[in-house]
Amino acid sequence: MNLFLPLTFVAVLFGQGLELGTSNQSVTVVSYKWSTIHDARKQQDLPSTSPAPEMTAANKSVARNQRVNNPNMIDTSEMTVDGRSAAMEKAVQQARNTKPESPDKYSYVMRIHNGGSKPIDVVFWEYQFVTAQPNSFTTRRQFLCGVKIKRDKDADLQGFSLLGPTPVVNASGNRSSDQIQERVIINRIEFTDGTIWQRRDWNFAEIRDSIRRALDNPWEGEMCRAL
Repeated sequence: MNLFLPLTFVAVLFGQGLELGTSNQSVTVVSYKWSTIHDARKQQDLPSTSPAPEMTAANKSVARNQRVNNPNMIDTSEMTVDGRSAAMEKAVQQARNTKPESPDKYSYVMRIHNGGSKPIDVVFWEYQFVTAQPNSFTTRRQFLCGVKIKRDKDADLQGFSLLGPTPVVNASGNRSSDQIQERVIINRIEFTDGTIWQRRDWNFAEIRDSIRRALDNPWEGEMCRAL
C-alpha cells in the first residue's frame, strides 16, 4: 500500500489558517505505548564452491566398503589435503558472508481520536520520557504521519526509530528508576481543508531539515517516519 503524504506543510510555516494553542480539544490521545523489535537475521547456508577432495581408486574402494559396514563412519576423503583445504575454504567464505545482526529498532504507537468536524491529513507528534527532579531531562522521539482520519474516528499512528527510549529505561521496558514519566504530545495537525493547528510552544522551523530528509524517499506502505 502506497500512502500519499500531502506536501503543503513543507512550505507553510505560519501562513493562512494557522491556529496556535496549548492543546486541541477536538483531537485527543486515547493511548500510547512503545516496544522493542528484535530484527536479527539468521545466517543462510552457503552453496559449496570448494574444489572436490582428492580421490584415488584405493580410497574410493576402501571408503565405500567401510561406509556400507558402518554408516556412521566419517568419510576418509575429508581427511585428505584437498578435503581439509575445502573445509577451510568453506569456513572462510562463511565468515566473509555472515551478515551482522541488524540492530534493534523501536516501535512507538499512539492512538488518537478525531472528535472535531474536519478530517485530518497530517499529524506531528512526539513520545516523551521525562526523568524526575532535581536532574530532570526529557528525551523526545518525534514523528511525522500522513494519515486520513475522518470525523469521530480513532486511528493508531505507529512510528519506528533506531533510537530507543531514555537510557534509564532498558530495552525490555523495565525502568531503572520509578521516577520516569512517559507521555505523548501532539505538536501539529493539518486538516484536509488546509487549516492547521499547532502547539504554541513548538517551533516548526526547527525541524524543517528533518522533515525534508524524511520526505527524500518515497513513502511505500508507511504511515509515519521519525524526525
